[in-house]
Amino acid sequence: MTSHQLTGHRIRDRRVAVGRRQGELARQVGISPSYLNLIEHNRRRIGGKLLMDIARALAVDASALSEGTEATLLARLLSAAASQMASAAEIDQIEGFAARFPGWAALLASQTQRVSALERQVEALTDRLAHDPILSGALHEVLSTVTAIRSTAAILADPQDMEQAWRTRFQRNLYEDSVRLAESSQALVTYLDRDEAASSLAGTPIDVLEAYLREHSFHLPALEVGDADIPNLVIAAGIEGDAAQEAARQYFTRYVQDAAAMPLGAFQQEAIRAQYDPAKLARAFSTSIPATMRRLVTLPVETENAAIGLAICDGTGALVLRHAIGGFPLPRFGGAYPEWPLYQALSRPNLPVRRHIQQGQGSSARQFLVYAICQSVAPLSFDVPPQLEATMLILPAALVPDIIGATPDLFLSNTPVTRI
Repeated sequence: MTSHQLTGHRIRDRRVAVGRRQGELARQVGISPSYLNLIEHNRRRIGGKLLMDIARALAVDASALSEGTEATLLARLLSAAASQMASAAEIDQIEGFAARFPGWAALLASQTQRVSALERQVEALTDRLAHDPILSGALHEVLSTVTAIRSTAAILADPQDMEQAWRTRFQRNLYEDSVRLAESSQALVTYLDRDEAASSLAGTPIDVLEAYLREHSFHLPALEVGDADIPNLVIAAGIEGDAAQEAARQYFTRYVQDAAAMPLGAFQQEAIRAQYDPAKLARAFSTSIPATMRRLVTLPVETENAAIGLAICDGTGALVLRHAIGGFPLPRFGGAYPEWPLYQALSRPNLPVRRHIQQGQGSSARQFLVYAICQSVAPLSFDVPPQLEATMLILPAALVPDIIGATPDLFLSNTPVTRI
């Protein structure tokens, strides 16, 4: 590749090195995440003002992105030093170090980048153990079978006399459990061999699905028609991995159902009239409030400050779908704030929650109107607990300025302070 053709790769490497998300960088420089994705894969040429804006946002000289000079190495070394502040690296001598020992400098920068990537992978795998239904089911089968074998073996190892009929029965159970263990272990290995390379390196199956949805700003025109071929659309989307494809099929099916109940054109017009109130929209289209929240997120986005955010969690509080917007991050790993309306709604099923939220302080403060509700997603039964799902809609102030100004309560979501 020529130096120009590597510009996109350098932008991506620098963004990952400094821990910036693709959507966050795209919003800062005024382009869509999908366009930035094309740039990073060298499918769009870049230069002039946009290159300068991206370089400024990534705190690197533009020539390091476009020409690949030693400034790139210096930027990687600075990033390595920033990630290990306790090491007290001699920042003022970094240029001399890179000039005298370029090989060692490149090795140090690469190793630091690899360590960071491995740390993110460990986080993703940990999250997957908690949320991948196929993997957790297979592990449960293996553990339960091992427990059964251990119990049977303990009985047979007892020195007390045992009738031959009972001994034969326990031996047969031991054999059958060992066969079941071998089969379940083989199934687990097969699943990991087939699916791990495709999806775990990119994150959990939910992360893979969310990455695809973010690339399309959560609006999928192919699913707006009533006869959408969901299995073929999942394949066409390029989503790899059995678990990720199953998550996509479930999401696409729900998307099609919501689109059929709330046609795009009519829903857009009614959303503006209702000032994006999900309860009013639910009454207008005779559907549920969570359905209108999901549908609002699929509306085409004209400007970045008009994007609508969404968070959905299951009954345990684990986030199962996120659409973060500028100023309102939705981290998956340990960053969720317990006072979010999402979790308030989860503790009070069927009781809607509305909050006026401010993120940040001073001139950087952002205002949001947030709705949340928790409902059962399965038919209620006296035999099993309800299967709860909480949904939170995040509306930026640009969409609802009149409601934001009239809402009496202000909840500061990034500090433990509430003003009423």
